[in-house]
Amino acid sequence: MLLLMQQGTTKVLEEVLSEEKTLSIYKLIMDGGLGGQIIIALLVVLLAVALYIYFERFFAIKAASKTDRNFMNQIRDHVSNGKLDAAKVLCIQVNSPASLLIEKGISRIGKPLADINTAIENAGRLEIYKLEKNVSILATIAGAAPMIGFLGTVIGMIIAIHEIANAGGQIDIKMLSDGLYTAMTTTVAGLIVGIISYIQYNHLVVRTNKVVYEMEAKSVEFLDLLNEPI
Repeated sequence: MLLLMQQGTTKVLEEVLSEEKTLSIYKLIMDGGLGGQIIIALLVVLLAVALYIYFERFFAIKAASKTDRNFMNQIRDHVSNGKLDAAKVLCIQVNSPASLLIEKGISRIGKPLADINTAIENAGRLEIYKLEKNVSILATIAGAAPMIGFLGTVIGMIIAIHEIANAGGQIDIKMLSDGLYTAMTTTVAGLIVGIISYIQYNHLVVRTNKVVYEMEAKSVEFLDLLNEPI
């Protein structure tokens, strides 16, 4: 009988401990106080903005990176045969950053090579600006989100210290729970948003650089074409 009672007591204690250890994210946020909830809400907004910019830029850069391997051969044939209008139409149909640079260069054929090169470079800067549109916001979020989370940590510790000061020398862990929840949840949330945004930013930078290199390669190939003896 005594053994059964001990086993029953142990089972009850295990159930109580398991219930105490179970803590949902929603409860963490709700127990963090108003300051923590405001910071968490701000971080959620920043995460939504980061995700929107990432996917919008990802698909835009992916579309810009699609190139026809036969494109430059066709341009070479049109230019060699003096069919400049056909070459321009082909560039417009392809509608990629590299093809737009080539179209700009074709429209300057007949002028000095330095002027053609300058026109291509200027058009290239504009295309790069289009590719990098709003990407800097991701870098800002990646840096700001952890700091906002640490701001929540500071607020939470201030609340905890305030509770200790008002406790009259009798410290109760339950009294400190709001401040500690605020400190921990905002820090974790800020780091999560910052890490996600940082990875997204670097991924977009890598993909953008690939498109830029492709633009440079096509531009050099086009200028070499103009330098070929007729």
